Amino acid sequence: MSLIIHIYYTGQNGSARKFAEEMTTSGIVDRVRQEEGNLSYRYFFPADDPETVLLIDEWENQAALDCHHRSEMMQEIATLRTKYRLRMKVEQMERQENRL
Repeated sequence: MSLIIHIYYTGQNGSARKFAEEMTTSGIVDRVRQEEGNLSYRYFFPADDPETVLLIDEWENQAALDCHHRSEMMQEIATLRTKYRLRMKVEQMERQENRL
């Protein structure tokens, strides 16, 4: 079973998109993707809401996600979130493996 996280970042005047761009160009995204237990970490831009960015990330298990949350990168991410004055909405789901 893996964990899938949806984080909706919403701002004003394109700030959410700028946040995602800086996350990428600063190398934070690549570092998260290299963390043990990370299966996916991708940004999406809703066609009907130019002020929101959706992050979908997937982790092998709760322990991997907890380790990520304790990492130094979380402070870097929080600093950028504050810089761009973003609001967050978080959803967490479990992916169940197919069973016969």
